[in-house]
Amino acid sequence: MSDFQVQAFLDNDSETFSYVVSDVVTKQAVVIDPVLDFDYKSGRTSTAGAESILAYIQQNQMTVGWVLETHAHADHLSAAPFFREKLGAKVGIGAQIRQVQAIFKEVFNLEKEFLPNGAQFDHLFEDGEVLQLGTMQIRVIHTPGHTPADLTYLINEKAAFVGDTLFMPDVGTARCDFPGGDASTLFQSLNKLFALPKTTQIYVCHDYPTQGREHEYVTTVGEQRERNIHVQDGISEQQFVAKRQARDATLEMPRLILPSIQVNIRAGHMPPADETGKVYLKIPLNQL
Repeated sequence: MSDFQVQAFLDNDSETFSYVVSDVVTKQAVVIDPVLDFDYKSGRTSTAGAESILAYIQQNQMTVGWVLETHAHADHLSAAPFFREKLGAKVGIGAQIRQVQAIFKEVFNLEKEFLPNGAQFDHLFEDGEVLQLGTMQIRVIHTPGHTPADLTYLINEKAAFVGDTLFMPDVGTARCDFPGGDASTLFQSLNKLFALPKTTQIYVCHDYPTQGREHEYVTTVGEQRERNIHVQDGISEQQFVAKRQARDATLEMPRLILPSIQVNIRAGHMPPADETGKVYLKIPLNQL
């Protein structure tokens, strides 16, 4: 029997997996990468998906101390404030979020009161930091490349929650063409993950199933090293960078990148309301 358990929740719209990871003994838990439902056509938000996660937490009488963000997502809005309000959970992200905030404050010409100092979050994790919850030891590994602030959360040296850094082996790795992304940096981050024992489980944040299979969310370091289509053993940094850059050149921007980034660099909070009490998101033209 494992000393912790993992429950995955799939948001079909963005093909995002959120996770509740809980200590079997104490029932202390964390929520990783929760999704706020967002209808782009109407501009309406909903907490339906987050409420299903909350129901699971309450049914199992868990205590949630943290919402852990792997990075500032570009494909869905974060539901972190929902769990902060309902459960008193703290919201944590990588310390390099400051760099991401600075980049996108300029892209979106955000209000002067928005400071790119990370203060919107309850805690900024540094590489190597350890969070202890019951018998769960969560080690933070800085794995940039997709964005400067990407983190992997390694629980009890057994399970790595990698965000967008890696996908299932038949899908490959994260794109590196967003502002602040870098394929060489991602290669170095992947080497950090591949240095973990081959039996280490890898939980992905997204899955885009290839033909003939359903959504999957867990693989292993060994499987990734053996058959990841972008970065399996034997692939050099030069080969990876060339392959990643060629692939990125064919990709469209994510459907929700413009609303997502504006919200997620604020720890999931919406921009401040105007003098009428209404909240707006910006669409910068010809910048991404």
